Formats: sequence, C-alpha cells, structure tokens
Amino acid sequence: MVTTVEPVEHQALGEKRVSVSGLNWVAYQQILHALPEGRSTRLTYDHGTLEITMPLEEHEYASELIGLFIRILVGVMGLKLKSLRSTTLERPDLDRSAEPDNAYYIQHQAQVAGRKVDLSQDPPPDLVVEVDITHTDIAKDRLYASMGVPEFWRYNGQVWRIFQLQGEAYQELDRSPTFDWVKKEDLYQFLEQAQQDEIEAEQNFRILVNQKLQQQ
Repeated sequence: MVTTVEPVEHQALGEKRVSVSGLNWVAYQQILHALPEGRSTRLTYDHGTLEITMPLEEHEYASELIGLFIRILVGVMGLKLKSLRSTTLERPDLDRSAEPDNAYYIQHQAQVAGRKVDLSQDPPPDLVVEVDITHTDIAKDRLYASMGVPEFWRYNGQVWRIFQLQGEAYQELDRSPTFDWVKKEDLYQFLEQAQQDEIEAEQNFRILVNQKLQQQ
C-alpha cells in the first residue's frame, strides 16, 4: 500500500488542509481513533483519500453563525431539531465517512430523538452544512449524495449554495427546500451584521423571521 501526503499550497485564512491518499478503511479508522477527543480538526474519507481540515477563524465564524441561523429558523417556525454538529458520519459500506461542519435532523427528528444515531439503520441527517473556504480535493456533493442526505449547503466565505437530492445527484436551487421563504440575502445580511455584533444580529434576524412568517 502506497500512502502519499499532499501539502496544500496557497493557504487562505479559512482553513488548512492536508490530504493523504492510499488508505484503506482500516487504516483510516486507526487514524480516526488515535486522535484525541475534543479535537478541532475535521476528517473526510472518500475511497482511499483522507482529507484533514484544520479550521481557522473565518471557517469557524461562518460555521457557528450559519448554525445559529438554522437554529433561529427552526425555533421560530416551531419545528423540532436534533443537531449532530461535526459527528462522524460513517458509511463503511460506501467506503466513505465525513465530519461536516453542521448536520441536522429536522423532518426526521422524531425518529432519532433521545438516542444515538446509527446510520446503518437510521436515515441520514436531513440537512448537512459544509464551510469550504479553501479548495477541497474531495467531491463532497457526491459523498453526501451517496449517503442520501436530502439537503446540502455549501458556503465558501462569500456564496451560499443550496443543493437538493434528486435521484442520485444534487440539483442546485435558489432557495432551501426546508426554508423556502428565506432568501440568500437574509443569510448574507445576518453574517454581515454579526461581524459588528452577534447579539444584535440575532435579535434583528428573529424579528425579520417573525415578520416574514406573519406575512405568509
């Protein structure tokens, strides 16, 4: 077995990445379980390639605020939520595993409430969020599509892209299927305001969401 480590050049402020190729599932599991608990790194494994992401400030800022954005929407809409954050989503049968920035059960929350999720028998999360400021060598759209994740968000520090699973592949949409009345500008405005004051941004967004719901 040949293993190569490919250093990432031209690092941006968002994150640092290291790719390791030529790993089988057993080798990936050995690396995964050797890492300490509470680590900040994210691991993504796809058919022999392991990508290790070390989030920096811009990445963590976007991840945290998008998570808050979703939580506000779910709460104001009166929905239920189970958040997995960066829990490892393992699918050995697919030879794939991922630790997204955020993952949520919304439509299927009742099926997994109060217990540990087991992807061998439970449905995948309803919504997965990935923040990728820098280039990633792993095709995450194909990875999450193979897992059957219905809705996938990607954010690169500037653009929010929304994908819905249709058949075996994702189709890009202008709006979220889960929050179809929310515009992309709402997230951009929320993130911009949060740079100055996260508390005020949260309060303003809650007011905006309530107003929009009353208009429906």
